[in-house]
Amino acid sequence: MNKHPLWGALLLLALCGLPGMAWSAGAPVTVLTVDGAIGPASADYLVRGMARAEEEKAQLVVIRMDTPGGLDTSMRSIIKAILASPVPVATYVNPGGARAASAGTYILYASHVAAMTPGTNLGAATPVQIGGMPGTPPDKPAKPGEKEAKEPPADDALTKKQVNDAAAYIRGLAQLRGRNAQWAEQAVREAVSLSAEEALQQKVIDYVASDLPDLLKQLDGKTLKTAAAAEVKLQTAGATVVEHAPDWRTQLLAVITNPSVALILMMIGVYGLLFEFSNPGSAVGGVVGGICLILALYALQLLPVNYAGIALILLGMALMAAEAFMPSFGVIGIGGVAAFVVGAVILIDTEVPGFGIPLVVIVGLALVSALLIFGILGMAMKARRRDVVSGDAGLVGSLAAVAAVQAGNPLGGWVQLQGEQWQVVSRAPLRPGQQVRVVAREGLRLDVEAADESSREGD
Repeated sequence: MNKHPLWGALLLLALCGLPGMAWSAGAPVTVLTVDGAIGPASADYLVRGMARAEEEKAQLVVIRMDTPGGLDTSMRSIIKAILASPVPVATYVNPGGARAASAGTYILYASHVAAMTPGTNLGAATPVQIGGMPGTPPDKPAKPGEKEAKEPPADDALTKKQVNDAAAYIRGLAQLRGRNAQWAEQAVREAVSLSAEEALQQKVIDYVASDLPDLLKQLDGKTLKTAAAAEVKLQTAGATVVEHAPDWRTQLLAVITNPSVALILMMIGVYGLLFEFSNPGSAVGGVVGGICLILALYALQLLPVNYAGIALILLGMALMAAEAFMPSFGVIGIGGVAAFVVGAVILIDTEVPGFGIPLVVIVGLALVSALLIFGILGMAMKARRRDVVSGDAGLVGSLAAVAAVQAGNPLGGWVQLQGEQWQVVSRAPLRPGQQVRVVAREGLRLDVEAADESSREGD
């Protein structure tokens, strides 16, 4: 009788922690979908999705992928989550015609299971140029007879460091998962690609499956080793598939981390605050501008930005705003537009597909800003040509009716002008209701004359 608790404990350990453990037939399969460039939004979505799969006690996470590549920081965040996941992760390039290029190849190599659909491809994992003006061509080799440089240019040295780092990274992933490390390094150094069938033949991937049920059928009964150093036996044939589509948080993050949207938000934020400071009390400009500026700054700190570009954009908007408050006949405004365009061109410090700002957007925003500034300048010039209707200059020549006459002094009285009551004095006696014209101001007193007298003098 005393041995029963010991046997019970051993049985519990065998079910929960011993290698070779099999998931129950009811354990679900979680499916996450990545369609587009790998960025902060997709990284947040996949990391949270893998954590949620662990909470739901899923037996497998399938990342259905179609991507041209993405940001290095986002890719590494996803790979760290895959390597640390206690739930096995299968990356599946699907549907037909999809690809796992650049960052997608690294994620495929890092996964416990790598699979593709016929008609898909992977590879071209060479790091793209980071820094410098977009589209800058590489240095040309020395011509025959010319003396070659003893040391490579700084840009070439930086590129070599990036390529070597990326090659070592994907080689380590290949060795971890027992896949073709030689081809992985070739994909980085030579930007080569493979179709699904070729990838299977060269042991770059593990399976070729026509669809998700076919993949789950092939995985049924397979044993995988997870981060917890436990061997997990899958039972995926007929398992419940739970798809977690990107939620509102992921969709919002995807929108605001779009470089074009971040640039527009920054413009709205700066101009909104400028409007609030120039017209305090409206609150609309301050609230909208503050929210947009914070969202823009949050998005930019997630993106690979060039701080010189941000400085030029802010300088450009400041100069265009200065043109509105201190008209210089367009000199400051044109300089501001030029600074804004140059800053927007160099703002994003990478050539990764999907993270550039189209030139059409840059020119459009510059034209909108220029039209706004020069429109304000035009209104200011028109206002300068108008007659003054307020202040001392606006008082002289104004017509008003005598509101009251001083008791005992028919030459003095009061009139209502510009929302204020003024004391007036005339050379001729005044009477209540009489129309008078202001001819001069002396302190707080106005000199007036009867309106009919001034008209007769003019004749």
